[in-house]
Parts: sequence; structure tokens; C-alpha cells
Amino acid sequence: MPNSEAGGHRGGPDHILSLLRRLRLDWLLRHFPPRLVRSVYVFVNGFVTIALLALLALVSQNPFVFPSLGPTAFLLFFSPLAKTSSPRNTVFGHAIGILCGYGAYVVTGAGATPFGLHPGIFWPRILAAALSLSLTDGLMVLFGVSHPPAGATTLIISLGIISKPRELVIIEVAVFLLVAQALAINRLAGLPYPLWNRAPSTGLTNESSE
Repeated sequence: MPNSEAGGHRGGPDHILSLLRRLRLDWLLRHFPPRLVRSVYVFVNGFVTIALLALLALVSQNPFVFPSLGPTAFLLFFSPLAKTSSPRNTVFGHAIGILCGYGAYVVTGAGATPFGLHPGIFWPRILAAALSLSLTDGLMVLFGVSHPPAGATTLIISLGIISKPRELVIIEVAVFLLVAQALAINRLAGLPYPLWNRAPSTGLTNESSE
């Protein structure tokens, strides 16, 4: 069955079935479509991981939740065996986005007027956004650490929405925590989610997903 095999390559029905068996819930696949079960799997894991980070943000009053964390969570649970979802690409991708975003924010003078005082668009902010995104994209390609959500991270910073150095450290810590949660959950599901980088010879994902 080609579809189920493709799903297994991407970390789909195969690992979900493994998890359901461990929880004695494999009967769900006999009563509901596999796509629906997988949808619920992504929904539950996305809710749990982001809710925990949001609770940490509330308690610590720090930005442990930010917009680009959403697409990262989706990748880590929808296609956990893809190269872009590996801990290496996720951590380094956001790190590059953070550095490029802050560098562009400072160099272009976009930080001269705080975002709260001038929430609109003006030329330094336009230049900062373009520079940060192009640098992030170029460096991710150069270092082979493709992770699309990092493009949103760099824009959040270069536009001044989150720009204090201390907050930038928190952003990267939040990425580490999300990856740690994904590692625990995906391993519990019986998935060979890598500790750091996906082995290039595993054949678990299609080349198109890289």
C-alpha cells in the first residue's frame, strides 16, 4: 500500500500505531480513518508542548512562546523524520535566525524607535526585515541547516517585536525545550527520532522532504 508506506517514511501511521499499541488504543485505527487519527496525534502533541511552554512563559514572564514556534511544533510532530525537523536543523536554524535578525535590527537602525512607540512600517524596519530574512536563508543553505520557521523568527526580531538580548536567549532556550519534548514524545511513539542529526543513510524520508 503506497500511501501507508509513504506515511511511515515521514513518521506517520507506523509510529502512531506503535504508540497506540503501547497505550492500548490501537482499536482507534480500526474505527477511524488513519488520517483522522494522525490529525488527533498532531493536535494533542502540539497542544501539550505549546501549553507547557506557555505556562512557563506565564510563570517566568519571559517569551517562551512566540509565533514561529508554532510551525516548528507542526514539523516536529507531522514530519519528525524529515531533515528539517531534526534537532540539529531546528536548533541551528533558529539560532541563525536570531543572530541575523538582531544584527539587521542593530545595523539598519530599526531599533532607534521602539516597536511599541512606532508599531508601523518605516524604511529602517523594511531594510532590517529584508536583510535579516535574506541572511537567514543564505546562511541556512550555506551550513545545510534548513528549517523554514527560522525565517519567521528572524522577522520577529528584526521588526523589533522581540529585540532585547535577554529575550533572544529565552527564544533559543524555548526551542531547546520544544525539541526535548519532541524527542521524548516521538521516542515514546517508537519513532527513531534523532538525538541530534538525522542519519543520511536511514532512508526514512524522501529526498524531496530534505
